[in-house]
Amino acid sequence: MLRPFIFTSILKLQEIQHQFYQELASIYPKTEIKTFFNWLAEAYLQWDTTQVLMRADQEISTEKAAQFQDALKELKTEKPIQYILGETEFYGLCFKVNPSVLIPRPETEELVDWIITDYKKVNQTTHITEIGTGSGCISVSLAKSNPKLKLTAIDISDEALAVAHHNANLHQVAVSFMQQDILEVQQLSNPVDVIVSNPPYVKQDERQLMKDNVLKYEPHLALFVANNSALLFYEKIIQLGLAQENVPVIYVEINAGLAKETKALFTKAGFSEVILKKDIFGKTRMIKAIF
Repeated sequence: MLRPFIFTSILKLQEIQHQFYQELASIYPKTEIKTFFNWLAEAYLQWDTTQVLMRADQEISTEKAAQFQDALKELKTEKPIQYILGETEFYGLCFKVNPSVLIPRPETEELVDWIITDYKKVNQTTHITEIGTGSGCISVSLAKSNPKLKLTAIDISDEALAVAHHNANLHQVAVSFMQQDILEVQQLSNPVDVIVSNPPYVKQDERQLMKDNVLKYEPHLALFVANNSALLFYEKIIQLGLAQENVPVIYVEINAGLAKETKALFTKAGFSEVILKKDIFGKTRMIKAIF
């Protein structure tokens, strides 16, 4: 059985790195361990990947080594590295995250990019409402991209909204945040040209396909829906869109396994153009609907 290092003396970086490879080998691929270690070195030592290679023989203070040790303990429980560091990158920006919000995914960046591309030449104020903002990564990224985009972001969770507020302040953008249970709302309170949402869409019977780093740490409220009402949030988003005098354009991230059914909801509701789009992994992951 491997015994953890006890930091009673100064260690070299390569010794700490070796311990990571030893103790995490049964949980993560070697390439992922290397990535984790490099991220931690950047956070704790302000060293980039090249410096990690060049300074492998450099001694690390007991205090810094203890930080690596604490991170190692958390990684062994499969806690996401983003939560350990307290931040992640999304659309080229740094976002604070904690277990009250989902960790932003690359496919959601594609949803944001779709909107930014569609509205990059807009020369008048465009009001966008995000439903289920979480960390605020979608709204903040959109607001940062173009001052003509005016964002309102809704979430049921006060804890999530606190994180989103922090991220908006971090990037010096004005986003109007509202605490609401969207399923109880009959009409959006602000004028809306665009609705965007990455709502809960993972069915309960798909839980078995998910890894422990998600199941044990990420907020289930933002992930899962009941099997018998898997499209509940899309139905509500459509309802709220149709309640507007001028029906907004709607962009949503979707469950790839329910792409046809989700598209059919929009078509049945009267949207004249419903575009399905695949993500970088080849999965049908997004919809743009125009009334």
